[in-house]
Amino acid sequence: MARRPTIADLARVAEVSVATVDRVLNARYPVREETARRVYEAANSIGYHAASLIKHRLQESLPEYRLGFLLQRPEQAFYQAFAKEAAVAVAAAQQFRGTAKIEFLKSQAPGDVADHLREMGSRARAVAMVAVDHPTITTAVAELKVKGVPVFSLLSDFAPGVREGYVGVNNRKAGRTAAWMIATAAAGPGKVAMFVGSHRFHGQEMREIGLRSYFREAAPGFEVLDAMVNLEEPALAREVTLQLIDRHADLAGLYVAGGGMEGVIAALRQRNMAGRLAAVCNELTVETRAALADNVMTLVIATPLAAVCRELVLLMARAIESGGADLPGQAFLPFDLYVAENI
Repeated sequence: MARRPTIADLARVAEVSVATVDRVLNARYPVREETARRVYEAANSIGYHAASLIKHRLQESLPEYRLGFLLQRPEQAFYQAFAKEAAVAVAAAQQFRGTAKIEFLKSQAPGDVADHLREMGSRARAVAMVAVDHPTITTAVAELKVKGVPVFSLLSDFAPGVREGYVGVNNRKAGRTAAWMIATAAAGPGKVAMFVGSHRFHGQEMREIGLRSYFREAAPGFEVLDAMVNLEEPALAREVTLQLIDRHADLAGLYVAGGGMEGVIAALRQRNMAGRLAAVCNELTVETRAALADNVMTLVIATPLAAVCRELVLLMARAIESGGADLPGQAFLPFDLYVAENI
């Protein structure tokens, strides 16, 4: 039977004295936070029976923050995954004791989004949100800023110069990457179609700019069609994609810059387009993974949700403690690329 780790074992692994471990266990100060955390990590590593008590002692002195998250479309697997990662990141924060309040926007109307943001701001110390860029929303962000509630834009930027910061991927680079994949994988030059959920999503606008700039600079033989709005509704996306395929026999590539990719994938399957054009979309889900495996999709550009949420929670806590940055910033995280061979 394995011997139960003792306080002496814990002190040895943590490289501190037994007296220091005793002070951590019984909340007898002074003990530096760095030292106490090293004792906790050592306790976890050796299975010390009082590891949970040490964690509790560490958290007793930490400030407590309620962080608000406003996400899009709860019916989408991507946003459900986003909500889970946000909750995990808040729970794992070591600088504070956090509570994550996660809600989904029930309406895309700017006035409704602004009202929901104000309401969330009355209950949270900081708020992060996925939303369109609209003056009505910018006004709500400015109001919360005056009240000391920093607001962060997620995935798609909004309220530039007013919001505390943007956290997500570099959307212009994502668009250029999509264009590079299409130009590389397509059988030859032809027309390239692009779907956006709304022209008000700054992130999707930047993806379109990136896509067009790449083709203009590096592959001018392709013709990029006007961006089509699918409202991120799969049924509408499917219908428009079917019409697109029927109208353009020389369609060489397609990029779904926002949501609604399920409908696009369904249309490509219906018209047996697997391998016949280069198709790119965003976010790895059950549907997009299957589309990659079946050669319906060529590339999926994915947001690293866990990394985004960890960075976001750190920045939210920093903004609460410092009162906000003098210059609103941007935190770009590298996106992930998936093809059939690495899923």
